Amino acid sequence: MKTNQTKLTDKRSLVPFVLITSLFFLWGFARAILDVLNKHFQNALNISITQSALIQVTTYLGYFLMAIPAGIYINKHGYRRGVVFGLLLFGLGALLFIPGAKIGEFYAFLVALFIIGCGLVFLETAANPYVTELGPKETSTSRLNLSQSFNGLGSLFATLVVGQFLFNGSQVGGNVVVPYTILGALVLVIAFVFTRVDLPEIQHEEKNEDKVAGNNYAKLWKHKMFIFGLVALLAYEIAEISINSYFINFVTGQGWMSDNLASIVLTAALAFFMVGRFLGSWIMRYVSAQRMLLYCALGSIVSISTVLLNLGYISMIALIANYLFEAIMFPTIFALSLTGLGNLTKSASSLLMMTPIGGCGFLLMGYIADTTNIIAPFFIPLVGYAFVLFFAWKLVRKTA
Repeated sequence: MKTNQTKLTDKRSLVPFVLITSLFFLWGFARAILDVLNKHFQNALNISITQSALIQVTTYLGYFLMAIPAGIYINKHGYRRGVVFGLLLFGLGALLFIPGAKIGEFYAFLVALFIIGCGLVFLETAANPYVTELGPKETSTSRLNLSQSFNGLGSLFATLVVGQFLFNGSQVGGNVVVPYTILGALVLVIAFVFTRVDLPEIQHEEKNEDKVAGNNYAKLWKHKMFIFGLVALLAYEIAEISINSYFINFVTGQGWMSDNLASIVLTAALAFFMVGRFLGSWIMRYVSAQRMLLYCALGSIVSISTVLLNLGYISMIALIANYLFEAIMFPTIFALSLTGLGNLTKSASSLLMMTPIGGCGFLLMGYIADTTNIIAPFFIPLVGYAFVLFFAWKLVRKTA
């Protein structure tokens, strides 16, 4: 247990902290729309779960392909320019839904989503490590969890507002173009704001072993706990994104509710997720991040195991409870993986931001659901949470 409380940030870092935290809402919103869009395209275009999974695959492919270029760009030009460039790509991709709707083809929307994914990885590669540096090292994990709480707020807002809008019976083109046009315009305004503000650049301490000449990405392979954290974060992303994408398909496929009601229930689940991050941020000011991660991973494993037992509404309650347990995992694994990396932090962050490619795990979940039954796909997130548990256990043993 931690015996004293340390401040999350200081007066000098408060304004940058608030500005950067506002970005977490934006990409939470952008990613959560996909979970509603997935089911909407199934209905509107009469495609299978497996086919609609291309929404996640395309978006997160943008993360995977652009993560290292984002790291190189941010290393060269700094955090602020990385944020601005990411916002510009994000806004452009959202506005491309306008010509996409006119074309009226599924693949036109996929191109727009790919560009959005490329923009989001710039934002996340810059913002996540930047937040960990805006205050005492002792509270870096708690600080990132607090910022990530607004990611959950964005997700909640997206599923509630956009979900109700998309499931109103109108045609695909007219539906999807409106929220994305509003989002694109808003993002471009925020990009302009960030060109006018002063964000202090963080100077990272260079460790002796990293002073030798060579590629930063090659040097990172010498840091074993970072590599372990990288794989653990990928396992978590496979679990979290796959569950979000599959949620509406699962509860409607069980005959428990309509698409419209399912989007509301998903919003409630994401509310648990947001509460989990706020609560986790507070608890980790007193309990070590490693132990908190261990306890939450155990909770997720119990929850998903209950879903696999197919206990009716008890399984649905367990699935929603999982959102509370998994809430702290991404920011906690992210912050713990960056510990002690010094001037390798930006490069390490870009590698960590390749992990949303795990969202492609929904493609496998969709295939399993289409070819077997609606329960079996939950074995995939169960394995993901088990790996997170192993990572947390290793960290707890190391710091004991």
